[in-house]
Amino acid sequence: MISDDEEWVGPFLVEPWHLRTSRLDPSDLRATESLFALSNGHIGLRGSLEEGEPNVVPGTDISGYYEERPLPHAESAYGFPQSGQTIVNVTDGKLIRLHVGDSPFDLRYGRVWSHERALDLRAGVLERRTEWTAPNGTSVRVTSRRLVSFAERVLAAIFYEVEALDEGFYAAVQSDLLANDGAARVSRDPRDSAPLDKPLKGELHDSRDLRAVLVHRTARSRLRVAAGMDHLLELPDGAVTTMEADKDLARLTATCKLQPGQRLRVVKLLAYSWSSRRSPAALRDQVDAALAVAKLAGWDELAAQQREYLDRFWERSDVEVEGDPALQQAVRVSMFHVLQAGARTESQAIPAKGLTGPGYDGHAFWDTETFVLPMLTYTAPEAAKGALTWRHETLPIATARASELGLEGAAFPWRTIHGEECSGYWPAGTAAFHVNADIADATARYAAATGDEEFASTLGADLLVYTARLWASLGQFTSETCFRIDGVTGPDEYTAVVDDNVYTNLMAQQNLRAAADACERWPDTAERLDVSEDEVRTWRAAADAVRLPYDELLGVHPQSEDFTQHGEWDFAGTAPEDYPLLLHYPYFQLYRKQVIKQADLVLAMHLRGDAFTPEEKERNFAYYEARTVRDSSLSAAPQAIMAAEVGHLDLAHDYWAEVAFTDILNLHENVDDGMHIAAAASTWAVAVSGFGGMRDHSGRITFAPRLPPRLSRLRFRMMVRDRTLEVDVHRVDDTGDPGETTTAAATYRLLSGDPFETSHHGRPVRFEAGVPVTLPVPPPPSVEKVSQPEGRPPFRRP
Repeated sequence: MISDDEEWVGPFLVEPWHLRTSRLDPSDLRATESLFALSNGHIGLRGSLEEGEPNVVPGTDISGYYEERPLPHAESAYGFPQSGQTIVNVTDGKLIRLHVGDSPFDLRYGRVWSHERALDLRAGVLERRTEWTAPNGTSVRVTSRRLVSFAERVLAAIFYEVEALDEGFYAAVQSDLLANDGAARVSRDPRDSAPLDKPLKGELHDSRDLRAVLVHRTARSRLRVAAGMDHLLELPDGAVTTMEADKDLARLTATCKLQPGQRLRVVKLLAYSWSSRRSPAALRDQVDAALAVAKLAGWDELAAQQREYLDRFWERSDVEVEGDPALQQAVRVSMFHVLQAGARTESQAIPAKGLTGPGYDGHAFWDTETFVLPMLTYTAPEAAKGALTWRHETLPIATARASELGLEGAAFPWRTIHGEECSGYWPAGTAAFHVNADIADATARYAAATGDEEFASTLGADLLVYTARLWASLGQFTSETCFRIDGVTGPDEYTAVVDDNVYTNLMAQQNLRAAADACERWPDTAERLDVSEDEVRTWRAAADAVRLPYDELLGVHPQSEDFTQHGEWDFAGTAPEDYPLLLHYPYFQLYRKQVIKQADLVLAMHLRGDAFTPEEKERNFAYYEARTVRDSSLSAAPQAIMAAEVGHLDLAHDYWAEVAFTDILNLHENVDDGMHIAAAASTWAVAVSGFGGMRDHSGRITFAPRLPPRLSRLRFRMMVRDRTLEVDVHRVDDTGDPGETTTAAATYRLLSGDPFETSHHGRPVRFEAGVPVTLPVPPPPSVEKVSQPEGRPPFRRP
């Protein structure tokens, strides 16, 4: 029963540490299968019901496991990728089908008395409780709990309990491993490939006692995957169990007579592993061993390990929001999903959807380095290191791609799973060379934030050097004081193949300097990479001479050369249903107008804020705010961060909500494709970099916090070089300083580690463990109101 004082957002009850729904509506499955997905970065289980139906996309994904497919071009040309990669929906181990007498347990039939599902963000468990009367009149209560282990990378587990409520009945439980279930659906996004048809070829099936293993291989990529299940059973006397296995189906069936009040319990243990080299028998044995460990540990121990892992995560990284309970919930849900996406990837990519759905074919983009890794660097640095290690492992592929393009160094792909370029559209794919500087940015940030010298002097230096070489060969000196980078695409995909994109140029500048610094700091590394002193001098000269277009008449930076001379888009004449524009207008029209899909110059002002004056930021923000339609989930967060910095605090709050509720409210109407992991990570970024004012330019952490009017407190924690910092921005009436009054103050605490030096709104601050420092927050600057394109106001909840 819904209480009058309960707050709901869509189908979800607002709670600080749970995402809970008690609504049973088939249309909600589009959202809940993604939002209730569980992952550890290696295994991903969609949030479909154990009984399998109804469903939308009942997927199971393994990080890095894909099938190759032809990538046809209507008109081919040199350098076009010839094959693509698509994530494979592997063997589904979530299935537990219940038969109540002669009635299958299916919520579309009979009568549902209550049904509740909840994602517990502290326990890392998806819970479910249903009371149901079958068409034959028999009533049962079904309770389940599901986890994908953070502690044991290859393991997942399901606790499943059935209780007879009013009369006895014969029960049959079928626990399945099912491959090639044929449930693939066609995406509504034309940029996605057609679904794979039965991509798994059976190689081995094995079963004994309560355990079974299936091994399959893909036809083109020739990757093997093993899925195994084992069980712990608590059944009434007289129960009977059978196990059978074939190439695409293994099934444990348990039958028994349940009396009123009596329960049966099944703990289903799952293990997954894949390899491009190991034999079917070797993979089977690996999965068998993992299942043996899981069976010894049991459900309670696996759940305790899960809670312990998450306790450590939240202790060092929680974000607390007072004054907006729904936003508080959304922030934690977002952070949980980002952690799931990266926690145990261990040298695999973090896809744009994590392992929560099939969107974008399971590809990783620049989103990872620019939006996801900042959060992981400061909250789960080992996960950030794993993602960067994956990039380094693909370095040979990237250097080969650069050579193919006639360039030096490494040209990393726009979208990929294994490392090869998989974008068939050059202007918004290969031409977006900024991905290379984004990787360098994430590398330098991780090294500075963690102090990981071993990584920085080896893998990190490699990434910096090879990407710097790309820029040195891609750009050109037109004079000693002018270094241009022409023919590239920046973050805004509605403006392509342009000259001197400001974002690209500034990020390349930073990349070149970071590589030069690394070579001078570690001469042995420079020698290993054959970096000469002349090469380092060239990098520094190019960085110093990078061209940044500026429109003197308008007083703003053009996003790229002559961008401010393009025609204006007719926003007033664009119907709401015609967004996103790329699905309703030809790129030809978009490319020649001042219409921006996602923050580009505004993102540059965030990541390279050291390159702009406050006055430039204010003018640039107002100019681009009026032309940015936010057709990408990547846009609202940079706009929120810069709105907070220049003084538009209410607008920043609205954009924060837009980012945070992207998936909970399905704002882009594609949540069934999976979570928007970059948007989820950006929810953290708006809190910490937006209202917390955290900047890490040149590796130095500084803060300039502001508190929006609708919040009473924002408190967050982050890790920097083995320290845990806490920043608490809160309402006050008076700071105690007779010369300075304010409505907010910030208290800095060092919870662990050595003393830390930073700055607060430009004022140097040093603090030590156990000695909080409270400073006034100055009022925001007075700024003129800005406008958005007609029909594209920021999201604001009712």
